[in-house]
Amino acid sequence: MTPSLRQIRYFIAAADAGQISKAASEINVSQSAITTAIKALEELIGTSLFDRHAGGVTLTYEGSLFLNHARGIIDSVEEAIRIPRRVQRDVIGTFNLAVTYTVGGYFLPPLLLRFQQALPNVNVTLVEAERVAIEEGLTDGRFDVAVMLTSNLRNRAAIDHTVLLRSRRRLWLQANHPLLSAKSVSLSDVAKEPYIMLTVDEAAETAKRYWDHLPTQPNIIFKTSSVEAIRSMVATGMGVSILSNMVYRPWSLDGSKVDVIDITDTLPTMDVGLAWPRAAELSPAALSFLEFMKLAVQGSGGPVSKQAE
Repeated sequence: MTPSLRQIRYFIAAADAGQISKAASEINVSQSAITTAIKALEELIGTSLFDRHAGGVTLTYEGSLFLNHARGIIDSVEEAIRIPRRVQRDVIGTFNLAVTYTVGGYFLPPLLLRFQQALPNVNVTLVEAERVAIEEGLTDGRFDVAVMLTSNLRNRAAIDHTVLLRSRRRLWLQANHPLLSAKSVSLSDVAKEPYIMLTVDEAAETAKRYWDHLPTQPNIIFKTSSVEAIRSMVATGMGVSILSNMVYRPWSLDGSKVDVIDITDTLPTMDVGLAWPRAAELSPAALSFLEFMKLAVQGSGGPVSKQAE
């Protein structure tokens, strides 16, 4: 028996939402439809994909592995349906593409691979840089296009952009942490916990914006530019952290579990998107990349693809 695309879509919705009821609401189907689809998948695969608990569902190790493949299946099908033949035309050329650290590690690679497979005669010169350097490079002509955290973009007068993904932030904590059983968790509750702060891609500056309105501040015990370091430290119980769902994986490198929960305070999303110089005339190669990315990502979920957490 082969799983249906509907079953795979329902599984992904539940994994993203962390709750069957929330997933059902977001994709406008019944809870029983999602529950039945997940049960059928688990029977077919022969293992549990989710751990069920009072707060919702979290992926098992096997579920996390299956999720990566499931996303690839849906992406490939939607791309085949939505991307018109003109994207497959024989475009030839080279363009310079800048990426920020987080985008390069957690978002771009599978999309870039698909682009290169679709347009093999387009050569991409890839450069990783910080936001300030990328904005300077776009305005002075060193970079043609960037895939970056557009929520951090400053020079909006000279740089045009479009958002591809809005990824909400949630609290990462160790499995069985006491806050997992709380009815609700606020930033004030988080302030009582040892906190591990991410510094890469201006994450600390973003965090400052939503902490500054509170009388309490996070109890920062360690700052790091490594998401994987945070994942390992949270999994071992050293502290908690607030990070985006785009970089979330339920397991640390040593196999320890990392759980996530929502925070009642309003937190800004981490927006990933395309940026290019507003006044420049882009080459056919660069334009083909912009077109591909908009169709491949935005085409799968409306004007902006949202990652619910």
